[in-house]
Amino acid sequence: MMLAIDAGFIDARLQNFNILQFQYPVANYHPDFDHPDFDTEQAYIDRAYEWLDIAREKAFFTADALRDNRGGTRQARYELDTMLEGALERLKRLEIGDRSLVFGSIDLEDTEKYFYIGRVYIGRVGIWDDDNNSITVDWRAPIAELFYRATGVQTLGLRRRCRFISRGKVLLGIEDEIFGEQPFIGLNTGPDTDFNTNPTRQTPSNLNEIHGTINDNTTGGRTALTSALEAPRTGRLSDIVSTIQKEQDMVIRADLPGVVAVQGGPGTGKTVVALHRASYLLYTHRFPLEGQGIIIVGPNRLFLAYIEQVLPSLGEAGVRLAVLEDLLTSNARVSRLDSDDTSRIKGDRRMGRMLSRAIRDRQRPLRQELQVGYGLQKLRMSVEQSKRIIEDTQKLNLKHNDGRQKVEKTFFEMLAVNAKYDASETRIRKLTAHRMEVREALEWMWPTLTAEQLLNDLFGSKALLRSAGANVFSSAEIGLLYRPRGDRAAAVRWSRADVALLDEAQNQLGCKPDLPQKEKDKHEVVTYGHIVIDEVQDFSPMQLRMIVRRSLNGSMTVVGDIAQAIGAWYYEDWNAILQELPQRRQHVPHRQFELTTGYRIPASLMSVANRVLKHAAPDLKAPTPLRKGDDEPSIVAVSPDNNWTFPTNQQLNSNESHIVVVSPNLNTANEHDEKSVDVFSRTAAIEHKPSVLSELIDELVDVVAAERSAVGQGNVAVIVPASLFADIRDEFVERGVDFAGSTNLHSLKRQVLLLPVRLVKGLEVDAAIVVEPQLIVAEETYGARSLYVSVTRATKKLTILHARALPKEML
Repeated sequence: MMLAIDAGFIDARLQNFNILQFQYPVANYHPDFDHPDFDTEQAYIDRAYEWLDIAREKAFFTADALRDNRGGTRQARYELDTMLEGALERLKRLEIGDRSLVFGSIDLEDTEKYFYIGRVYIGRVGIWDDDNNSITVDWRAPIAELFYRATGVQTLGLRRRCRFISRGKVLLGIEDEIFGEQPFIGLNTGPDTDFNTNPTRQTPSNLNEIHGTINDNTTGGRTALTSALEAPRTGRLSDIVSTIQKEQDMVIRADLPGVVAVQGGPGTGKTVVALHRASYLLYTHRFPLEGQGIIIVGPNRLFLAYIEQVLPSLGEAGVRLAVLEDLLTSNARVSRLDSDDTSRIKGDRRMGRMLSRAIRDRQRPLRQELQVGYGLQKLRMSVEQSKRIIEDTQKLNLKHNDGRQKVEKTFFEMLAVNAKYDASETRIRKLTAHRMEVREALEWMWPTLTAEQLLNDLFGSKALLRSAGANVFSSAEIGLLYRPRGDRAAAVRWSRADVALLDEAQNQLGCKPDLPQKEKDKHEVVTYGHIVIDEVQDFSPMQLRMIVRRSLNGSMTVVGDIAQAIGAWYYEDWNAILQELPQRRQHVPHRQFELTTGYRIPASLMSVANRVLKHAAPDLKAPTPLRKGDDEPSIVAVSPDNNWTFPTNQQLNSNESHIVVVSPNLNTANEHDEKSVDVFSRTAAIEHKPSVLSELIDELVDVVAAERSAVGQGNVAVIVPASLFADIRDEFVERGVDFAGSTNLHSLKRQVLLLPVRLVKGLEVDAAIVVEPQLIVAEETYGARSLYVSVTRATKKLTILHARALPKEML
């Protein structure tokens, strides 16, 4: 089979392979020329870039030559296409833009053990000279594991590790770590160096005093890491390939088979670790994963836009990023939001059993005897005979739509048996299949159904719901599933909670038998050799079941934080999540990791988060912050007014009153629609006092301006309760605030983001302004967890703006 390589793509790749540019953020850092090897290492970096250019030229000319040599036998063309594809892939991996190529080096005690001689340089991609000597080793290569894993206690055979701080080709500083009893040399030299916060240099006078502290420290390359962390946010997640820490590397390089589960608090890097793991697995297991594929499933499209540049920056552009509805094999329109109560029912694994019963309810015997005219006689089928047809077909355990052909065949055979004189099943079918009474009988007994038709009929009929849900759900739960039936199933707008049910129904129904083969192929579920699920704690059992259905062999990486579970579904602990995941390889148990170091959030800002965590997830331990931070959280009170009514959580869950809450559509907003929203209901009464709201927004505009000035080129997120989103958005527009207030994929390019709390999961910003935390706690189903997510987004500055009293979770 020939590889499908588009000539236009080849020409574009060959002509524009050097255009791709990346902006790699580096904090304001001045070169340190004091290191004795500074000039030597800068010269080596310059040499590495020269060989990178040579490697790109070779890949370019190889691809160009292969493109022009298209003749020969079919086998020869196949081999040429394979070689061309390899050359293009190599060319793609060498497109590093202005990101740094070389991260550092290691000196080995035993060079023969690893087949490397002298110093080994670790880089973004592997580069060799004309004699096939290594210039840089790919960060994913086995030897690079020593660079990321070695500590003073476990040196892993290293004598020295050197880390570079650089901006593109320019070396800014060097961190040197000498393993054993020799002193460290490197950045920030001087007698007043604080080794607790920056253990990158030791002098002989204090070596014995702090040797244990430094050599046992699991956070390596502190200055290089801090430089990256303090750089302004760009609105896109950056890779951490130059600063991967030991606990992160253990996850990244974990074996492929089975499920790897990662618990990580805010700022521990769990998302970027999962992405680097995907890159590592593709490098290490190129065959078979390149053919089987890797997919990353995220919570919403804004999140996918935030992470989409990481894998291309690592040279891997073939990994698929998707939200749940992208996995559907139908063209169902997903643009609604269900209430949390309804979403919980739809996410319950019992829905699988309910759908099975709903399908079985559509497999029915005739209600009365059927009579069909056939020449001078009437062909008859009794209710008992039709019942026997249904029961016999059900015993075959076929998918529903596959069973229709068996029902039809038996149906006409039965009519033939009942004929008074000889008549074949084929002839009777030919002469009677078009009759209305025959068509109606078959559609009653065993209709062909799409997933949309099944769910539209089920949710639109209280009788069907009661029949399918009896002894599965309570009457109250069944009532939450009812909604008016749509006139046409194809035109129904489905909710995100419906996606997994549509997939489950499609899986149980199968394709309609009369579809062309090409259409049937479109409905086939695509499987993957490895699946990554981010924010896994927000996926219901039915949604996880849908994702697991795409797993080819049970190999998965799932990352999340129980304390940040803000979806409709609630898991008590990781065991509850893991029981929903594949168990296909019994000899490979689930492997669990916990990331314990907080890289994003400084200690100065964690004080608020830690108080909230005691209410959000009291059994979880907060990450240990790596940085101290310069700014304490700022609490801004605006015209406190005790007469402004505030509902309790009990009132929010009652039916005392009603409020319409406007919330951006999380997944399907049009990229050009600045006000794409969905409306859903909550049972509460929150009275906005206009004067107080106006003062709140006045103060908010001032705070936004101040934070923008404070963070310079960094970004600012204004995190608001869903009920205030529309008002604040409209006021920002009226007052000329430059901001992004939509959920489209271009929002992240703006410096100021206005987001409801449910959209901020996974994002990181330089400054966060959390508005009315009391409302966040009240409006969200898991209020304390939503508040915890809100106050853990910032890397530098956190402001709490409120007119109502602060919630108890913050006190």
